[in-house]
Amino acid sequence: MQAVVFTAPNEFDVREVPTPQPGPREVLIRVRASMVCATDAKILAGKFPATKFPHVPGHEFSGQIASSSDERFAAGDRVGVEVHVGCGVCDRCREGMYTLCRSYGKRETGHAHVGFTIGGGLADYAAVPIAALHPLPEHVTYEQGAWTDNLGVALWALERGRLAAGERVVVIGPGAIGLCASQLARALGAGRVTLVGRGSRLARVRDMADEVVASAEATRLRGSADLVVEFAGTADAARDAIVLARRGGRVVLGGATASGVEISGVDLSTIVLGNLDVLGSLANPKGVSGRALALLADGKVDVTTLTTHHFPLRSFAEAWQTFAERRDGAIRVMLHPQAGS
Repeated sequence: MQAVVFTAPNEFDVREVPTPQPGPREVLIRVRASMVCATDAKILAGKFPATKFPHVPGHEFSGQIASSSDERFAAGDRVGVEVHVGCGVCDRCREGMYTLCRSYGKRETGHAHVGFTIGGGLADYAAVPIAALHPLPEHVTYEQGAWTDNLGVALWALERGRLAAGERVVVIGPGAIGLCASQLARALGAGRVTLVGRGSRLARVRDMADEVVASAEATRLRGSADLVVEFAGTADAARDAIVLARRGGRVVLGGATASGVEISGVDLSTIVLGNLDVLGSLANPKGVSGRALALLADGKVDVTTLTTHHFPLRSFAEAWQTFAERRDGAIRVMLHPQAGS
């Protein structure tokens, strides 16, 4: 099969590799749509020690089951993929928090991180644990289904922040997941959603929030939000998130998923005297991606317009540069492994 291969840190190729053979409790997926994101750049740079080169990346994808020995997921079924699979027996997994599995990286225990510690979906086929699969609702396309993981990440941050109907929500970061969070907050009944960010893409996503505010002007929102959700991944964004929350409000930090981003310059009295809840949010535990797909199927969130560029798999180099350089306002760049087959 054809696959993108990260051959060494900061080096990649598109080449012929053996089609993976699914193991116990796995299926073989014929990949139909697969995206790249900023985390792939971190993987390529060698910032994830658990990722071993050479490596087939890709953790935002959907497809059709090509072969399966499990009656719950038959050949021909259409599925989206979430990336975390826990061992199932540690204390975190038993709580449903398989994203925090104590056996991370240990395949012998059943743990898998699709596209990170095992091969992913930037390929014609991928062998995926059944625990990572979500059936795609009837009217959800493969292109929309590739957002299964992202939608779960965004929805979990809102659930973590205990969003209640009628509340004022600020989302910091107009990237793919931030834009999903903004739309989902509306779908869950937020009274007003404000999107904070920078760059030319703000103009094209104004309809995904009630208000769009440039980062430089965000100080006027100080102390106004019941819930602030941050998906920018910078220290400045984390500081802004804390400042923008009202007294007694909640702050969810979800952007800084790699080590090395440190926050300073925050007066702790802002948190203590403000009685703020400041929470971290990692990935999408407790089956949240399935609930997010239901909202997608009901038309509560639009991911189609967030997929700004499409390429066949063989054009990965061009797709990668398009995403990395944000050419033409790129938000998500999608590869189609089966194009022309």
